[in-house]
Amino acid sequence: MYKLFLGIAGFGAAVLLALPAMASHYVGSAQCFSCHQEQYNHWQATGHPYKLRTSAEAMTAKLPLPPGYNWDEVSYVIGGANKKARYIDLQGYIITAAKDGSEAKTQYNLENGSWSFYHKGEKKPYKCGPCHMTAYNANGNQDGRPGIVGTWVEDGIGCEECHGPGSEHIQQPATANIAVDRSVEACGKCHQRGGIAPEPPASGGFIQHHEQINELKAGAHGTLSCLSCHDPHKRAIQVKDNCSICHAETAISFAKTTHAKAGKKCLDCHYAKVSKSAISLNSYMGDVRTHIVKINTDPKAEMFYDVEKDGKKSTYAKGFITLDYACLGCHGSKDREWAAKNAKGFHSN
Repeated sequence: MYKLFLGIAGFGAAVLLALPAMASHYVGSAQCFSCHQEQYNHWQATGHPYKLRTSAEAMTAKLPLPPGYNWDEVSYVIGGANKKARYIDLQGYIITAAKDGSEAKTQYNLENGSWSFYHKGEKKPYKCGPCHMTAYNANGNQDGRPGIVGTWVEDGIGCEECHGPGSEHIQQPATANIAVDRSVEACGKCHQRGGIAPEPPASGGFIQHHEQINELKAGAHGTLSCLSCHDPHKRAIQVKDNCSICHAETAISFAKTTHAKAGKKCLDCHYAKVSKSAISLNSYMGDVRTHIVKINTDPKAEMFYDVEKDGKKSTYAKGFITLDYACLGCHGSKDREWAAKNAKGFHSN
């Protein structure tokens, strides 16, 4: 794209000079509000803006602090909206011990008010780009803090992290000058672990958090788009109830069952909380829903498998949910054999 400017030639004659337009630059999410109020308000209610925020902003949420610390000794808070909060000191390192250096749990879990260890006692640099900020650059140190790896233009996941720099769009709103990427890969930039293709990495009996694309690709809905079920501006829990579009007969049968009458939905079993971000509620229920979907009703099936390479063991999840995670998270006094027996004809009983 070029813009025309009036210039003066050597003999004073006026000519039009074709000069390249200035590259679009980042303007900040607040600039989007005047035209996109509904989307902006939905985005504000998600966890995206709060993936990273300054201590001055985070302290208004009345989060507790690790032992011995006050807000003047914290530079940033990681998260703190839905699942957990971790804290960064003034040097840019994630706090992993009490202020006096003694052992302490420094990750605050919002769901039950508990604290957990996070890399206990390690000197842990903050290197969580690009998934916690907007327009991440791996070079430099934000605010000159040596423990922070990289720089960015806006804390948290702002509008321009998904839509690209918006200065040109602000000056002349048009769909042609703002990015709108509806692909799975756009979401997969952050919602994956180890790349989009690998089966979901797991540890401690649960799939690790933020692996939705890995799970989607490994599971029965691998050809679907994220937008089939989600509005990207809204909270994930506001998922569209679209199961009946493809599974109409099953949905009609299930609506008459005891589980349906008790308020249970398809996602309670097929999107069971097999993943863990902050806490687990019991041995078979984490705090993040899986996207694997398919349930294996064989009571002997195992959901996880180990791979050993170069003397290091890694654990991965297979492309199905086993009965313990689909059923026993709620029916804790039962076992797999009981679940297998009751799984027969489940959608119509």
